[in-house]
This record gives sequence, structure tokens and C-alpha cells, in this order.
Amino acid sequence: MHVVATAGHVDHGKSTLVRTLTGMEPDRWAEEQRRGMTLDLGFAWTRLPGVGDLAFVDVPGHERLVGNMLAGVGPVPAVLFVVAADQGWQPQSEEHLAVLDALGARHGLLAVSRSDLADPAVARAEALARFARSSLGTVESVAVSPVTGAGLDDLRAALARLARALPAPDPAADVRLWVDRVFTVRGRGTVVTGTLGAGTVRVGDQLELARGGASFRIRGLQTLKESREEVAAVARVAVNVHGPGCDGLTRGDALLSPGRWLTTDTVDVRLHGDPARDLPRQLTLHMGSAAVPVTIRPLGEDAARLRLAGRLPLRIADRALLRDAGRHRVPAGVTVLDVRPPRLTRRGSAAARARELAAVGVPADGAAEVRRRRVVRRGELEAMGVRAPYDPVAGEWLVDPGHWSSLRAALRRTVDEHAAAHPLEPGLPLEAARQALGLPDRCLVEALLATEAGLRQRDGRLYGDQARPTLPPAVEAAVASVRADLAATPFGAPEADRLKQLGLTPRLLAAAEAAGLLLRIAEGIVLLPGADGRAAAVLSGLPQPFTASQARRALDITRRVAIPLLEHLDRQGRTVRVDGSLRRCPPLTRPTGRGR
Repeated sequence: MHVVATAGHVDHGKSTLVRTLTGMEPDRWAEEQRRGMTLDLGFAWTRLPGVGDLAFVDVPGHERLVGNMLAGVGPVPAVLFVVAADQGWQPQSEEHLAVLDALGARHGLLAVSRSDLADPAVARAEALARFARSSLGTVESVAVSPVTGAGLDDLRAALARLARALPAPDPAADVRLWVDRVFTVRGRGTVVTGTLGAGTVRVGDQLELARGGASFRIRGLQTLKESREEVAAVARVAVNVHGPGCDGLTRGDALLSPGRWLTTDTVDVRLHGDPARDLPRQLTLHMGSAAVPVTIRPLGEDAARLRLAGRLPLRIADRALLRDAGRHRVPAGVTVLDVRPPRLTRRGSAAARARELAAVGVPADGAAEVRRRRVVRRGELEAMGVRAPYDPVAGEWLVDPGHWSSLRAALRRTVDEHAAAHPLEPGLPLEAARQALGLPDRCLVEALLATEAGLRQRDGRLYGDQARPTLPPAVEAAVASVRADLAATPFGAPEADRLKQLGLTPRLLAAAEAAGLLLRIAEGIVLLPGADGRAAAVLSGLPQPFTASQARRALDITRRVAIPLLEHLDRQGRTVRVDGSLRRCPPLTRPTGRGR
């Protein structure tokens, strides 16, 4: 299917042309038909040879109804612009063209209507000249009269050529369906309609409401009043949705592929129209079928920051427009450059941001976007509308290669600085490393560690060249005294008073153990390194199994030391509990003699 919106001044015959082409009445309301004037969006369709279905979104032309016109034109890829031969170019012709130009519309067709009432040449020439100065550029034109039928076949042929020239949509793209109509069907519930510009919707799929994140299930689908199990873009669709809150849907809402979009209330944009400094501070942003008040902060000549009164699902390269409803004027179109812009809090940050935005291209350069953000999740980048330029370094995290190199150097420096500042605890905790480098996830520190030779991780800490604590002279002397005591009685761990007399706190004992000078088997119980192995050898010579008392006598130690030592050996697997009071030493594994 192809979808075309109408545009043009009120009473220039847009609805009449659609009615004549399709045989359908696009004006849905009795008041519209009574007054002969379109007040809201109308919908009709026909089938063209060699093209297939062609749907029309018929928009109102009155100046007070431009908001309705924008809701219909925004999501549609092509336009049928109607100018009456007997009236020529009019004020709403100008505003509608300004809308199309602001949206960057590039596919259009001019129909000079009522050509039976006046020579169409003058109106055609003026309209084409104005189009040439807009984003539409050079378009085909057809003079037509629905009354006499003149030019209708030419118009159908031109519409077919327009449809064939439209870019092919991506049926696999993420869905963003802007709602332009909501109604209720008895026995079925809420139905919304819109123009599906990209992607595919299927019965049973879940769609997420941009406003608040509620989830709705697609209960049924129709396109051109035919029920379908699946509809691919581009298409006019009616979606029967089911779920809590669906009765609160309204025009301007957007239904999205779940988890694939970001909503934002702050965007940086490039302006197409009036200079940023000349814009009013308050305007209305029109995107899709939504209209949201915005506050404008200029950032240079052709860029600005918009703060939205409500959140919208926007992506980089989206086109929208700013409208001054009070003056019936479109001062600028916008191209979205950033949906997650940095805060501007420091002096000069706005000027720096303006220079940065001046270098941003559309479509977005993935590598440049990662470089600007330094670290970003792949899913978040793609939700911004940017394709990932390379694979993540860890998990879903993309990191700019230049920043990654600087992080490697920074990690080495941070580990060394910590070791120098904390000689008793030279290992930098992994979480402290993450915070020092300003990284969002510990897995990034671990990925850095894997690429940086000379750094290693042990027990959640990072070590460089200084892998062991450096003890101050006084502490080293105190530890030497303990070691001398233990050399005389290998299993006679010093009493707490002795350790306190030497000034050896639990922290200093831990440092001595990390330095390889002592072995802590429990809080306040220290031996020489290797003493646990010698104790196991002594115990293996006892009749098996043995009691704690037998072990205490064999090692010539008190119960204060014996119980912690046995529990330590249990943890190492050098002793095994048989029951509540007995232990045994497991047999030693001996060589089998094979291969001799």
C-alpha cells in the first residue's frame, strides 16, 4: 500500500478530488458534509493499476484547523497538493507548503483543481515556482476538473508514478505508530488508527504506549476495512488494542515496539527556517500526530535546545516542525540531533555545545556518536536511531577506541597511585576502580584488566607491580618478634595481650599475612606460613579418626588454638569431619606408576 496526504487552502477541492478518485466520502462527520468543509482528518482509498492500493489522508484546509492538518501530514511520506485554478495561491496554501518544507517533504504532486472554471496555467506556474523553493523541489502537475472529469485519468497516472517513486519502507524496522484517531467498537473495545510508516504489526503482538509505558496487546488488525493477521509498512492501519488504560488513548499518542525506543523531554535540534535568536521562547513542536509545547534555548545560529512539556519517542534524524499557533506561522522545521543531550551548567558550555552540534551530521555517524558519549549501551544507541559502529567491549557496552586507550592508562595509574597511598593494602578494590574511572559497570573494569598486561585481580582487588603490602619499620619489627616466638613453638599462636603489646591490630595482621609473613587461621590467631601443612602431617600420623583433644595433645597446643586450627584444616580439606566429635585425615594421593 501507498499513503498520500492532501494539502492546500480551504475550499480548493481536496475532498472533492479524493471523493472522485475513490468513490468514498472522506468527510466522516455530518457537520462536515452539511457545511461542505473538512474539519478533521478523512480517510479513503482506491486501487491503481501497476501500483496497488493507494490510501488518502484528507486534511482540513482552514487556518484554524492546521493542528488537525499536521496530525495527518506528519507521518505520511507523500502529498497531493491542491490549488484551485480560479483562486490561485492563497494564505493556507502558503502555510501548508511551509509545513511540508519544515518537515522536509520530498515527494509530491500538484493538482490544479476547478480547471473548468479558469485557465489553470497561472495557478500552476505560481505554485510550481513556490514548490521549487521548498523541499519538494520540482514536482509533476496535473490540471483537473472533478465536475467534467477532465484530467482525472492523467491524475491517476501521475499518482501511480508518485507512488512508484517513493522509497521502499523497512518492514523489519521498529514500530512507531502515531495515533490520529481513537474510537470504540462494541464487543471489541478500543481501536486506534494511524499511518504505519515503518515496521510490521501482527495480531498478538505487544505495543508499548510512549506516554507512561503501558503495554497493549493487538487483538485485531484492519487495513482498508479488511481484517488482517499482519500488516507491513507503509499502510493505513486500524488496531484493536487490549490492556489496562487503552480507553485513555488519544490523538498524538504513539504505540511502539517494546523496549526499542527512548522517550525524552529534552532534545538538541538543527533549525531550518528563522535563526535561533529570532524564535519566540515558547512554541509548539509538531511530530507525527503529536503537538507539544516547548521552550527554546538558542545554541548558535541554526541550533537550539528544546524542552518539551511532555515526553516523546524521538530519534536522531527525525524531522518535526515548530509552529506559532497564535500567528498561524511555521517559523522553523527541525532535525533532531540528540535525544540524550548533555547538561549545560558551566560557563561557556552552551557555546561549546553549539560548536559541537555544528559538526553533527545526519544521518548520524555511529562512531562519532560513540565518541561524543565515550561509553554507551548498544541498545540505547540503537534506540536513539544510530547503528552500532562496532562490537561491544563487554556486555552491551560500546566504548570509543580512543577513550578505551586512555582508560587503560588511567587504570594502571590509579592502581599504582592506590598502592603508593595505601602500602598496607596495595590492592585497589574493583568498585573503587570503577568509580575512579567514571565507568557505569564493573564488567568494563574487568575488560580493561584483560587487556592491560601487568595488572591482575585477586579477591576483588587489583594489583600492579606492588602485589604485597609494604610494612612500616615498626610493624615489621613487631611481626619479626611474633615470627621468632613461633619459630620456637610452631603451633603456639601468641595470646591477644602479646599482639596488643606489639601493636599488631587486626588490620596490621592482615597486611602481614598479605605480605607472606604470617598465616591467619582465625581472628587474632596467627601462625607461620606453612604451619597448617605441618599440622596436617602430624595429625595424619594419629590413629584415625581422632578427637579434638587428641589433636591438641599431638600438636601441644591449647583449645584456644586447636579448635580454630582444626576448622581451618576442615576448610582446606586436610581434615574431614566424621561426626560431631571425630575427624580423620583423607588418604594422600599417590602416583599410580603408569608411564614409568
